[in-house]
Amino acid sequence: MNTQSIFDYVKKHPGGRVKIAVTDIDGVLRGKYISAEKFASVVQSDLGFCDVVFGWDMTDAAYDNAAYTGWHTGYPDAKVRIIPESFRKIPWENDIPFFLGEFIDGDGNPLAICPRQVLQKVIAAASTAGYVPKFSQEFEWFNFAETSRSFAEKEGRNLTPLTPGMFGYSILRSTERNDFFSDLFSLLKKFDIPLEGLHTETGPGVYEAAITFGDILTSADRAVLFKTSVKEIAGKNGILATFMAKFHENLPGCSGHVHQSLWDKGSTKNLFYDAADKQHMSPLMKSYLAGQLFCLPHILPMIAPTINSYKRLVEGAWAPTTVTWGMDNRTVALRALTEGKKSCRLETRVVGSDTNPYLAMAACLAAGLYGIRKKLKLQQPATAGNGYKDLSNGKFLKSLEEATQLMKTSAIAQELFGASFVQHFTQTREWEVKQFAKTVTDWERIRYFEII
Repeated sequence: MNTQSIFDYVKKHPGGRVKIAVTDIDGVLRGKYISAEKFASVVQSDLGFCDVVFGWDMTDAAYDNAAYTGWHTGYPDAKVRIIPESFRKIPWENDIPFFLGEFIDGDGNPLAICPRQVLQKVIAAASTAGYVPKFSQEFEWFNFAETSRSFAEKEGRNLTPLTPGMFGYSILRSTERNDFFSDLFSLLKKFDIPLEGLHTETGPGVYEAAITFGDILTSADRAVLFKTSVKEIAGKNGILATFMAKFHENLPGCSGHVHQSLWDKGSTKNLFYDAADKQHMSPLMKSYLAGQLFCLPHILPMIAPTINSYKRLVEGAWAPTTVTWGMDNRTVALRALTEGKKSCRLETRVVGSDTNPYLAMAACLAAGLYGIRKKLKLQQPATAGNGYKDLSNGKFLKSLEEATQLMKTSAIAQELFGASFVQHFTQTREWEVKQFAKTVTDWERIRYFEII
């Protein structure tokens, strides 16, 4: 639809309102309904939106260590630009018009800490260099026969999985709740989040979905909207969905793998593919891969952003622990898939399902472009066997605290994303570490209560 058709739809929709949303630093959608009249007055200028969304964590607890906003600023309104081209109709909400927004500063320039703007800054660098990034993200998540109310009443314990047992790629299990499966495919497609595939993963009630690839900004928007959409569709089916990286210590974690390639400006040639190379990898792809191997440890919190993220990154649990790459190897951090000239791509497997897709994709692209810009050579050989045992290039840090401190002082992180973003983002991760450090866990109670 063109812009005028979109505006006409908003004006004529019987609900008389519009739903808008932005993402906070954790990738949580924050939004509101506004009247169709209000929309008409702000869509070509800007909308005031309380800047507390960058002043509190995912549980609405106010940061006490952030500089951008807080009690010291009085939490004023920030400016949000509504993005007309993000228009969608929400099929499970009477086709109400929906729009994404992004934050701008007082002069109308991109706000340095806005996740969508962070990604667009990296995309601009790719475009200047002559590249069109094409990305997609896939997600694994657990589903439970629960509601938000029953979860609260049970205090998150003894939850009933949607289906029992370890049934990866199971035709049997996918038919048990075929109504939910069908809703995911059809409703997400109507909401412009087309899926390439959907199947059960190993674990009770676990699904995996691969979102159709496209230009990186479209793919990031789709990935951000996917997580909330799945939760809403699940709720309408009497199901509670979670994208925690590691729900249970005895079960596999949930990934958010990012697939990526660079194309020429006409999007006619995949610049990662080289038929003459033994591994079908172009020099450009090798430098891009080398850039990720070098940079990702410096910006790890952008792809492993929570305390829980590091519970997923453990040996033998289908998530990488070592800074490695390989050809179609699922035990390494970076999996090269190079069989087809159109499908040739890199899969970054460190990324968990708990990430902010804007920041995860920005991290992958910026790291890869760094390798191209610095003309890095892929000197590290491919890991042919068990990536968990290949320590030739080291291991990823084991905690959010360690990873955050490295990013906070890293010249690489500053070069890739700028001082303002690095300062704010690492402050929010330090807050997350602080909240966990003061919490008494069930593990501690069981281990120490009676014995000590």
